[in-house]
Amino acid sequence: MSSIKTTESSKHQMIRLAWYKQLYFQVIIGILLGIILGYYYPHFAIKMKPLGDGFIKLIRMMVVPIIFTTIVLGIAKMRDLKEFGRIGIKALIYFEILTTCALIIGLIVANLSRPGASLNMRTSMFDTSSIAQYMSHTTSTPKNATDFILNIIPNTFISAFANGDILSVLFIAILFGFGIIHSGKKRQSIVNFFDNIANIFFAIVGFIMYFAPLGAFGAMAYTIGAHGLSTLLALSKLLANVYLTSLLFIVLILGSVAKIMSFNLWHFIKYIKEEIFLVLGTSTSEVALPQLLVKLEQLGCSKTVTGITLPLGYTFNLDGTSIYLTIAVLFIAQAFNIDLSWTQQLSILGILLLTSKGAAAVTGGGFIVLASTLASTHAVPVEGMILLLGVDKFMSEVRALTNLIGNGVATIVIAKLENEFDANKAREFII
Repeated sequence: MSSIKTTESSKHQMIRLAWYKQLYFQVIIGILLGIILGYYYPHFAIKMKPLGDGFIKLIRMMVVPIIFTTIVLGIAKMRDLKEFGRIGIKALIYFEILTTCALIIGLIVANLSRPGASLNMRTSMFDTSSIAQYMSHTTSTPKNATDFILNIIPNTFISAFANGDILSVLFIAILFGFGIIHSGKKRQSIVNFFDNIANIFFAIVGFIMYFAPLGAFGAMAYTIGAHGLSTLLALSKLLANVYLTSLLFIVLILGSVAKIMSFNLWHFIKYIKEEIFLVLGTSTSEVALPQLLVKLEQLGCSKTVTGITLPLGYTFNLDGTSIYLTIAVLFIAQAFNIDLSWTQQLSILGILLLTSKGAAAVTGGGFIVLASTLASTHAVPVEGMILLLGVDKFMSEVRALTNLIGNGVATIVIAKLENEFDANKAREFII
């Protein structure tokens, strides 16, 4: 199994491999074999779950240290703190605009298509014990802006890393980077140290990626074996809404952004095809983060912009998750014949802008955010989440894909706005 290999001498050059040695081809084979096994031998396929879970855990094990070292290096290599503030502010403004667009598009599509209409559900029809695990997380999601800010600050320096809390790790990494900038003559030696550590982390990820096809096989085999293709048919209208809306967002919104910024979105999608198929197989965009960091640098985005924008995007720029959340809320309301006014819908949109970021790093974050949002509105019954349990796994794939593409585009946009984009490197791939 092979992945993108980088060394100091060839870090910014793509390694050309035969098609059958390319990671994306091997992952496709793993996905197809998983689907076949899950369909024909579901009981055996369910036993493949540890393969997918193990691979995802291996990658997630590396996400926190890679984000930490990447942001620290991105800040430490800046000329001054004004540069960080400028990049960060531009990125956050961009994230909020795109996330709001995603929420609004989801709201419009769900109102027009009404995927939950005619189901005529009642809360007494459900056993709520199946959603207890998700409700247990709602106490940790922010109820207001103050809670959101306080949740970012970890109890201890180590607890942020131990809990895998991305927001807290981002906060510590920023402070650490600021400290290095003010370290005087020792600054360069500290930067060199973190550079070496980062190279080690990426090398470890390179080893882990050899198991990507196996992980994709295990995850897909379990999904099809456990839920079956019949589950897709039962809630096909909801799935169609989420997939169609995500496609519209990518083509219309991200496509327009790419055109304005003078690069070809389709060429960019082909450029990150390995990461796309990896996400498709595992249903999480986290597994693609380490490789995407490398690829965006190879594409011409500066290390500083990439190191700040992409990790921030994984927390603040969740376009696919935003689309899913708005459609899911309205689907449940429609299923219970609850007619939400536009005022109520807009208030839910405002809540989602906050809660989607607060639980971004939690495993099963999309479902947990949905639980906390429904609990806080008191307008839509939380019991309705049970309707989504069977197909949430299938919707998580398109959420992750949209998040991945959206954050890649965001990094290119900020790099261009900062004049930190090498068009000569990118010309071969996306221009």
